[in-house]
Amino acid sequence: MSYKCSVCGKGVGFGNNISHSHRKTHRTFQPNLQQVRIKTKKGNKRVMICTRCLRSGKVEKAA
Repeated sequence: MSYKCSVCGKGVGFGNNISHSHRKTHRTFQPNLQQVRIKTKKGNKRVMICTRCLRSGKVEKAA
C-alpha cells in the first residue's frame, strides 16, 4: 500500500523519538490517508487521499 496522497503527494515524514534522558531513536510520521471513491473525467475511482485534501474540497466524492 502506498503511503502517499494522490492529490498533494503528502507522504511519510521522518524524525526522532526523544526520551526524557534525551536519547534519540528514529521514527516515522504517517499521513492520515483515507480510501475514498472520487469523481474523475473517466468515471469513479478509488484512491488514497489525505484528510486535509478531503476536508478542503480538492476532490469531489462520488455518490
